[in-house]
Amino acid sequence: MDDDPIPISLVAHTIFCPRRAWLEATGEKVESSQIERGNYDHRIVDRTGGAKDADSFQAINIRHEEWGVSGKLDAAQMTDDGVVIREYKATPVKRSMTVTEAMRIQLALQAACLMDMGYRVAGTEIFFTTHHRRVEVELDEDDFARAKDAVDQTRALITSDTAPEPLEDDARCMRCSHVGICLPEERKLTAVSHRIVVEAPDNQVTHLSTAGAKAFSRAGRMVVFKEGEEIASVPLDSIQGLQIHGNTDLSSGLIRELMWRNIPILWCSGTGRLYGWSMPSYGPNGQQRVDQHVASHEGRLGLAREFIISKVHNQGVLLRRSDKQNPVLPQMRQIEKQLANANRWQDVLGLEGEAAALYFSQFGHLIKADKREDWAWTARMRRPAPDALNSLLDYAYTLLLSDCIRAVLSCGLDPHAGFLHSSKRNKPALALDLMEEFRAPVADSVVQTVVNNGEVRASGFVYALGSVRMDDVTRKTLIRAYERRMETELTHPLFGYKATWRRIIEIQARLILGYLDGTQSEYKGIRVR
Repeated sequence: MDDDPIPISLVAHTIFCPRRAWLEATGEKVESSQIERGNYDHRIVDRTGGAKDADSFQAINIRHEEWGVSGKLDAAQMTDDGVVIREYKATPVKRSMTVTEAMRIQLALQAACLMDMGYRVAGTEIFFTTHHRRVEVELDEDDFARAKDAVDQTRALITSDTAPEPLEDDARCMRCSHVGICLPEERKLTAVSHRIVVEAPDNQVTHLSTAGAKAFSRAGRMVVFKEGEEIASVPLDSIQGLQIHGNTDLSSGLIRELMWRNIPILWCSGTGRLYGWSMPSYGPNGQQRVDQHVASHEGRLGLAREFIISKVHNQGVLLRRSDKQNPVLPQMRQIEKQLANANRWQDVLGLEGEAAALYFSQFGHLIKADKREDWAWTARMRRPAPDALNSLLDYAYTLLLSDCIRAVLSCGLDPHAGFLHSSKRNKPALALDLMEEFRAPVADSVVQTVVNNGEVRASGFVYALGSVRMDDVTRKTLIRAYERRMETELTHPLFGYKATWRRIIEIQARLILGYLDGTQSEYKGIRVR
């Protein structure tokens, strides 16, 4: 049993939105201009020992033993009549100095804590930092009663086994910092009627692929050196994830700084085999991660089937875009229909294998006719790649898998507990599950593009003992092309708004989370048109 006191701020979030409080309690954290503005405005009061005189106090920890809540006072002034509580609030969204219900509850809880600690409260006030003005707030018995009820409501909320339903068609969602992870409209799995813009939904994934280079942290930047010469400098604030390719080293200071910033690091070999990743010890959705393992052990055929239906559909679309008369398209469509009615694992896996065989039998037709002589294709064969196209596919799939792992980790889920791929072979099964529906429209499409556009050449590969690998120039070209694809905006096939491929992958990961925590009754995969 967790006897830790409930933060007063969490109770205030419950008043604003129960689901917002749930997300906060499960460890979901976001960065937004509104939050950063609030942090900036609190920079003075959060600095202990900075009071102007002996009767002024800042950043004071408080607690109510009976109610089981704790928090911190922004500022307090000792007067002859007692303590005057001051709470600092920014108003970057709604510019009016309005004392909301959540603010009153917060002040009432702070006052109750002080009184439980043996102090007399003479008054409470809000200082609006945007306006540089204070507003006195008079509390009555009803405020304290509502505050106690809010504490009880919050305790019941965070100890519940199920997530609360998102708000429906509510204006609060339009100004909530957590809307990008809550996805209130998307949970209905229908077209979204309100376009909610996520602030900075995806910075850049940075790739280090120069053999022999070493990266350090310096003055808020990642600097990269090779043979004593600086070859790159990137602001840490612009890095969403860091991917290491081959023999490239990171300093311990840089690794520690990225861990503090909750930025994942993934390592892969020069040939594209993913070796592992690093993340901080603390992450969101611990209970949902437990539920994920239970569901993975029990099996969720509907979830696995949806991954495969979307995969087969997208493979057919990619073939159709190159040749509307491709002879395997009718069979692909028939398999897609059969999958929708398949109720046994062996049927799903058998149909998936049949579709894959058809698709890769025609993969060579994705290459322009005048280039096929230099880019011979026989069949899909995995590591070691026997030809240049398979080598490109191997590496593109590793890049896609890395993005799926980052998306799964951002939700607090375990990449290893999957529903389609087996966890017995110690592979990131859930990330591989999520990856299925994106193989054709992302990875295969990137390979098709770099070959047909002449961005890579058949001469840019090294042949040794029956295996083929890319040279340094070809590998970097493929990485750049992949990043272009991930930054491309498209209309979401289900929700109807524009988002990048990288953002769509994270949305799908959060829909898996919604299915697991009971917010959604089902999961729908991405089907491109």
